[in-house]
Amino acid sequence: MAGSKFAYVRKFELPDVLLPSTFMVFRLDGHSFHRFSDEHGFVKPNDLRALQLMDHAAKSLMEEYKDIGLAFGESDEYSFLLRKSTALYNRRQAKIVSTLTSLFTSCYVFHWPRYFPDVPLRYPPSFDGRIVLYPSEQEVRDYFAWRQADTHINNLYNTAFWALIQQGGLTTTDAHAVLRGTVSKDKHEILFSRFGVNYDKLDPRYRKGSVFVRAETAEEPVDELSIKTDAASTQADVSGEALKKKKKGKVATQLELLHCDIIRDDFWEKYGHILRE
Repeated sequence: MAGSKFAYVRKFELPDVLLPSTFMVFRLDGHSFHRFSDEHGFVKPNDLRALQLMDHAAKSLMEEYKDIGLAFGESDEYSFLLRKSTALYNRRQAKIVSTLTSLFTSCYVFHWPRYFPDVPLRYPPSFDGRIVLYPSEQEVRDYFAWRQADTHINNLYNTAFWALIQQGGLTTTDAHAVLRGTVSKDKHEILFSRFGVNYDKLDPRYRKGSVFVRAETAEEPVDELSIKTDAASTQADVSGEALKKKKKGKVATQLELLHCDIIRDDFWEKYGHILRE
């Protein structure tokens, strides 16, 4: 009851509105997923089923929230870019983080049987979420470049590590010892010379991560005759400028799943609309 004597407790709820006119990046990570992957028998170093399930949950989130223009995922992590002008939940941080995290988690659980039909969930997975604000396009580009670079570093190490164990017969301790102090070139050499693996030929999904982009498609068709008829019936202005505005229509978008380089300029030149309002 709004007017009860107990309503004073609401004064303890502090506002947590995020700074306006800034890009919002929402990132979530699996909580204790090393244990979760072991308990559910994930294939090492990469389990295609698990990655596809993460992609499915990410796509569901973007379908629900149209202000998300870009998402990048690797392993048990996903980052989502919300446009500068978003007014989602009045930019209340706790509301955005809790709602998006819970929806992603519930989608992950709901669609689990589709990707792991023979592996029942032994216990519920969980994800933690956070939001970071970035003032300009450059910081946004650098953020996603950082995440993709991290994907490459982690996957190269894991690919070499598990090759040493699964094909080389080493223990985990010995495998870590072999890789200790090595650089990227060394790991490439270990994979190729010992196991005949050309890392650059592996599935780009594993090397570059998953990229969901809200890509622009052709403008929705507009019937010029119907515009003129409607305008005449309402005695509206049918001047050239007015007709031009009416004919413009809306730009349609669709979600595309890519496994490509997002560090170089090519990606941002093609999908520059992501950063525009």
